[in-house]
Amino acid sequence: MKAGLNASVSAPKRVVAFDQALLWVTVTLLIWGLVMVYSASIAMPENPRFAKYTHTYFLTRHVLWLLMSFVAALLAFQVPVAGWEKAAPWLFVVSLVLLVAVLIPYIGKVVYGARRWISVGPVGFQPSELAKFAVLLYAADYMVRKMDVKEDFLRAVAPMGMAVAVVGMLLLAEPDMGAFMVIAVIAMGILFLGGVNARMFFLIATVLLVAFGLMIAMSEWRRERIFAYLDPWSEKNALAKGYQLTHSLIAIGRGEIFGVGLGGSVEKLHWLPEAHTDFLLAVIGEEFGLVGVVCVIGLFLWLTRRMMHIGRQAIALDRVFAGLVAQGVGVWMGFQAFINMGVNLGALPTKGLTLPLMSYGGSAILVNLVAVAVVLRIDFESRLLMRGGRV
Repeated sequence: MKAGLNASVSAPKRVVAFDQALLWVTVTLLIWGLVMVYSASIAMPENPRFAKYTHTYFLTRHVLWLLMSFVAALLAFQVPVAGWEKAAPWLFVVSLVLLVAVLIPYIGKVVYGARRWISVGPVGFQPSELAKFAVLLYAADYMVRKMDVKEDFLRAVAPMGMAVAVVGMLLLAEPDMGAFMVIAVIAMGILFLGGVNARMFFLIATVLLVAFGLMIAMSEWRRERIFAYLDPWSEKNALAKGYQLTHSLIAIGRGEIFGVGLGGSVEKLHWLPEAHTDFLLAVIGEEFGLVGVVCVIGLFLWLTRRMMHIGRQAIALDRVFAGLVAQGVGVWMGFQAFINMGVNLGALPTKGLTLPLMSYGGSAILVNLVAVAVVLRIDFESRLLMRGGRV
């Protein structure tokens, strides 16, 4: 019996002892996303801008990234949570180095006027995606180390705020305000879940809201996006900053209740830009209708709920770092999905954020799957402890 328990502890991959619901919801989102990426991108080669691509170009690359991400997730699952805790500061430093490197000419790749990618041969990697995960681990580790002084603003919160501010400045230099918003919310969520004083939390939230407001007010093209969001159908905005939003709304409206059927979208035929990335939900809405959109929302709600539950369970077992990481991943996935869906449905101003686990984007899929694997590892270790085992 004892030998069997030791074998279970040393070889976690042989034990089916993690959250099956979380695993299958993730797999469902990945498979549905793969199908929709193919549907949304199949006609792109007919556009002169993508004439050199085949009809399966984006599908093939998405499949290759999924395979690489699956291998990375398997490896991440083998790493004990204690290993992630030790690596958190170093991973944060690596993400900062990459965020600096992407701004260096001939290293960072410029696409649509933004320098957000580093090319490694034929593969492009987006450091901001790694930064989300790195900040999450660093914030959780930081809160565990500062638990005894969490009532003191200068000692508990200010250093973490400075770290996020440095990341934010690097992201805004790309520029990538969307990624900065997600990172700021991740850090805020972990501070709140870590038990920071309510007055401090609302003070930080106020500072962030004012900061984002000033960023928008001081940037002409960001102001134009807000005005286009407020009146997308005007003659001036419909063919400019409001173009994506209007065609996203047309796609979703055309889908009505049950959609026009898989592959039947008209808006993806060169009308809706970035249909396979930022506006994938609009194609889902057109092809699967309101039913499809509600199903996607339900899957993300379930995903977030399971992650928050796994985090609460870990904290109940006195594993604070593990609990904060699991809940932080839930905040990350839930918030980014909320922003993307809000943009597609016209409830929020246009922002360049993909739909987690579904949209085309290799580095995003890879980091998202690694994050999910870490949550599954946290759940696995919690179940071992509840059975009397050791981690």
